[in-house]
Amino acid sequence: MARAAAATAGFRHRRNKALWTGLLFISPWIAGFLLFQLYPIAMSFYYSLSEYNLFSKPEWVGLQNYKNLFADSKFYLSMYNTVYITVFGLLPHLAFALGMAMLLNMSVRGQSLYRTIYFLPTLVPAVASSLLWMWLLNAQYGLVNKLLAVLGLVEPNWLVDPMWTKPALVLMGFWGTGTQTVMYLAALQDVPKVFYEAAEIDGAGRWSRFRHITLPAISPMTLFLLINGLINSFQFFTQGLIFAEASQSVGGPENSMLFFAIYLYQTAFSFLNMGYASSMAWILCAIVLGLTLLIFRSSARWVYYGGEK
Repeated sequence: MARAAAATAGFRHRRNKALWTGLLFISPWIAGFLLFQLYPIAMSFYYSLSEYNLFSKPEWVGLQNYKNLFADSKFYLSMYNTVYITVFGLLPHLAFALGMAMLLNMSVRGQSLYRTIYFLPTLVPAVASSLLWMWLLNAQYGLVNKLLAVLGLVEPNWLVDPMWTKPALVLMGFWGTGTQTVMYLAALQDVPKVFYEAAEIDGAGRWSRFRHITLPAISPMTLFLLINGLINSFQFFTQGLIFAEASQSVGGPENSMLFFAIYLYQTAFSFLNMGYASSMAWILCAIVLGLTLLIFRSSARWVYYGGEK
């Protein structure tokens, strides 16, 4: 009994020593997480229940910021603009990325060169690419309108007409789908070729092979890109802010480019209403979290994992 007790005590000592050694090694991460992530998150929630302008002590107002937010017309306008860029930007961009990935997956001469050229725009910083597209979409000398004129189509005033400002941003988004394309390309190359061979033997056409083999096989990647794109779309900021500068206003013509993240930025750093901005941040968090959980719940119906039977 004494020997067993000593062995147990020795095991506990070694386990505790290993635990403290492990905690010591990850202590920089723990300190960084507590100081730079958990603490700001907790303080932002406290500020959302307070009136705070950075220069005075926060004053507790309870849920008043949230009540004011739901009575704010700009809140609904910014949310509409954000939902617009999400619906008409996210899904078309993913479909375009998948189409380009299938083209780049074809065995042709110069395949690596084509892949490199297509991915290059992704390396351009968002500010630089936005300035470039402002030049391309200029109503007077932009190349896009010149091409439309050659085709005999309407030449929109992309940067000034409120009806065309958001479509202009959606159009620019197709230029930066290189990352999604590369990820889809990796997923396509992971599909077993034996599936396609068996389908061809059974007489399945291209559309049938795409619908019943390709789409289910790459569905986990689609789920990842959909959730990642959803989060990024609800935080759409840089391109909209740069485009709005053309009209010399934060929200663009008639606030047509006043996206939620831009309105949050304006509230926090232009109006110094940190409490109100914090409540906006938590509403955004709740919306994105809710939509993400909804996508996860629906994924059981359309996402296929290779290990499943």
